[in-house]
Amino acid sequence: MKLLFTTIFVLLTVTANSQTARKYSNEFMNIGVDAAALGMSNSVTSQTSDVNSGYWNPAGLIHLEDNQLALMHSSYFANIASYDYAAYAMPIDNQSAMGISLIRFGVDDILDTTQLIDDEGNINYDRIQLFSTADYGVTFSYSRKPTFAEGLSFGVNAKVIRRIIGEFANSWGFGIDVGIQYQTASWNFGIMARDITTTYNAWQINEDKYQTIQDAIDGQNQELPETTEITIPKLQLGISKLFEFHYDYSLETAIDLQMRFEENNDIISSSTISINPSFGLEFGYLDMVYLRGGMGNFQNELQLDNTEKLSFQPSFGVGFKYRGIQVDYAFTDIGDQSVALYSNVFSLKLDFSIFRH
Repeated sequence: MKLLFTTIFVLLTVTANSQTARKYSNEFMNIGVDAAALGMSNSVTSQTSDVNSGYWNPAGLIHLEDNQLALMHSSYFANIASYDYAAYAMPIDNQSAMGISLIRFGVDDILDTTQLIDDEGNINYDRIQLFSTADYGVTFSYSRKPTFAEGLSFGVNAKVIRRIIGEFANSWGFGIDVGIQYQTASWNFGIMARDITTTYNAWQINEDKYQTIQDAIDGQNQELPETTEITIPKLQLGISKLFEFHYDYSLETAIDLQMRFEENNDIISSSTISINPSFGLEFGYLDMVYLRGGMGNFQNELQLDNTEKLSFQPSFGVGFKYRGIQVDYAFTDIGDQSVALYSNVFSLKLDFSIFRH
């Protein structure tokens, strides 16, 4: 077990340090899925065990007992951006499982005013057109548990990224994630390594479209932007414990550490690594009704007077499960508690066992 963790950590460190480009891309893949997980501030790396494990930790797919389907919709930035997610997973046999998921993060009906003024300097509003920008992520997941270690499982994701900015530009990207879980009767441990080989995006720019704005402002937009992006690796460690009271009540407590191999505003940050903790709680009654809460995204924000202020992202959620149908709700935001752009997130999970009884 220690050897597996050490090997992945070394691979991540070497890969991150070997890249000369420090580009950040595909951040839409880090927002999170499933209102149940978002209600716990994404602290689910160690205990995720359903169809949504394909996103949080593919090793958790091995705990599926039947086929499952998940759907989610949320809006961000005062309903300007839409975030949609769908996933399907199924057990292959007693030792393995697989899944597929799709994420779309998009802004639709954006005004294209690049042709608002004609060649004679006249303003013509009929020349305004609409376009959309959208990011797509398709993930293929596989999970397996070895026969030599009880409670241990591992998983791998293969990701295909597609990004489109109207007719102006588009890109393709590819990446790999690896996850491990070790679960006991009450304690759970997990590790999720995202983009372990760095996720590489290659852009194609419509040069005809680019020429229409190239000379719009003197000294600006004179050269084509770079056409490659690199998403550096990220590591997430999790630990959780389940408490049960009188058979009817349960309490799941979880702590996750999100690590990036760069310096930023995280609560713990150095020139080589930044660490951001998150905490989550889930109170359950009769395995039917759930109440969730959490805190995460702790940031040292620089103020106008050059002082730093610690901010964080709170979250709250509820859930209801009956037989094979589970509906969850989360109230959270995409930034911190100082921004009033809170989002209402709803998700649905369907276990196909409901059709077999």
